[in-house]
Amino acid sequence: MTFDEGYENGFTAKILDALKENQTPAAFFITGAYIEKEKELVIRMVNEGHIVGNHTVNHPSMPDVSNDDKLTEEINALNEKFYLLTGQNMTYLRPPKGEFSERTLALSQKAGYKTILWSNAYVDWLPEGNSESNAIKKVTDYFHNGSIILLHAVSRENAQALPEIIRIAKQQGYTFSTLEDLQ
Repeated sequence: MTFDEGYENGFTAKILDALKENQTPAAFFITGAYIEKEKELVIRMVNEGHIVGNHTVNHPSMPDVSNDDKLTEEINALNEKFYLLTGQNMTYLRPPKGEFSERTLALSQKAGYKTILWSNAYVDWLPEGNSESNAIKKVTDYFHNGSIILLHAVSRENAQALPEIIRIAKQQGYTFSTLEDLQ
């Protein structure tokens, strides 16, 4: 279970509550704006045992950043902010918009990151058609072994649907693991 966090829309605390109540680990991929404005939520993610991953400082399309030093700075500057806040380093990176190239993957790996994409992304960033029942259906219809689910924590519907998504997954015999467990 993974969440991309570019900004806060008031639903991350509810998502964290649902994850805690259902003993479900997750990974949250944050940006520079998010860590600057939502320090308490980032600390809560860490304290509750979730992975906090790198989604770059400014959320650019990584292949569009043609200067290798600038791209490395996009990645490293976020980790520096995270380290100052938590005393931990980030080890996972999700390219913004899922856009990457051989060059950006190599730079990410050289910086010490494992790149994480997804196998099921619910298009929750577009308001049309979002509902709790639609979120449940769009996620649970695509469960499979090794699935990495991508949701965005800015969606009220995702926050409302999450307990039912977790319940259905567990009822179908699936378990939720951390990214470390997938290696």
